[in-house]
Amino acid sequence: MSSRNVTIRRLAQGDVPYLRSLNALFGEAFADRETYTAQPPSDAYLETLLAKEHVAVLVALAGGEVVGGLVAYEFDKFERARREVYIYDLAVLEGHRRQGIATALIEHLKDMAAQRGAWVIFVQADYGDEPAIALYTKLGVREDVLHFDIAIDA
Repeated sequence: MSSRNVTIRRLAQGDVPYLRSLNALFGEAFADRETYTAQPPSDAYLETLLAKEHVAVLVALAGGEVVGGLVAYEFDKFERARREVYIYDLAVLEGHRRQGIATALIEHLKDMAAQRGAWVIFVQADYGDEPAIALYTKLGVREDVLHFDIAIDA
């Protein structure tokens, strides 16, 4: 199967089952089922999320099955009247990798971002994740930065 046999679709209200499938796919792909499936949000929460213009959830469908997807967030900037888009999660099922699906998802996001007035899409990759690093190197310019998670005291 190649990316030509896959349909890329932006999820919207009414697509919660696809989003749940995507979360399960992320849990499997990232070996982190606990985070992605242990405490699923309500359908109402997910419907609200899918209705937001600044949240882009794209899925790659093959025969109606979610075989890949990404979640991206759009940020309005204050230094100029423009936007940036951040790819937060991106994964393709193991049996469907190396077929252009991730690239097709990003190309679809690029089209959406351009229509929304964004000037750049950015993404992070973990050290050692060579497939992701190779994909992003092919599509963009690498910047080495440090990333910090700051805990929120509850």
